[in-house]
Amino acid sequence: MQISGAIALVTGANRGLGRQFASQLLERGAAKVYATARRPELVDLPGAEVLRLDITDPVSVKAAAAKASDVNLLINNAGITTGANLVGGDLNLIRREMDTHFWGTLSVIRAFAPQLSGGAILNVLSALSWFATDGAGGYAAAKAAAWNLTNAVRLELAAQKTLVTGLHLGAADTDMMAWYDGPKTDPAVVVRAALDGIEQDKIEVLADEWSVQTKTALADDPSKFYAALAAL
Repeated sequence: MQISGAIALVTGANRGLGRQFASQLLERGAAKVYATARRPELVDLPGAEVLRLDITDPVSVKAAAAKASDVNLLINNAGITTGANLVGGDLNLIRREMDTHFWGTLSVIRAFAPQLSGGAILNVLSALSWFATDGAGGYAAAKAAAWNLTNAVRLELAAQKTLVTGLHLGAADTDMMAWYDGPKTDPAVVVRAALDGIEQDKIEVLADEWSVQTKTALADDPSKFYAALAAL
């Protein structure tokens, strides 16, 4: 999959990683970039074709797929974080997390899959696909679901030669992570790694050391990982 000449669509392109994806796609020579958002008036990116898309609204998804019927590279970036835990958190917030990261992502994939033969899908996941932490129970569960969604979709679309890539990262320096005062990766670095991964036909991209260490820890005794997490 080559970025140059591709026709891409990015969800959640009004800020953060999404805006960075749309910008770097244009810089790399994409023939067209649909920069989408629930509120398209917030998208300010010269050269991009702005399109309204609320991934949790089936009508909006269907309309976007009809307007962007030439897309061959789909970047599923749109996401939210509510801070809800699973046992004591607001169920409506937990449902919003799952509706966005799992059902919303799946809805977009189902709408665009028929036109992605020989193309590619990239799903923005998280190191939290592989662990949970207090204050992010709903987010972690939804990202874990999106991770296995990515794996399943990859198998289903293999026959039509659609590359399906999962991008994992810890904390990026975006508005969504403004509350976090720990180390954060430059969004440009994350996106560059993701787009390089697509061009190298990678099915998984680990964008930072946090993701690398978390995945490595999965093969070890989980009590060690969670003890270290508690110590932090």
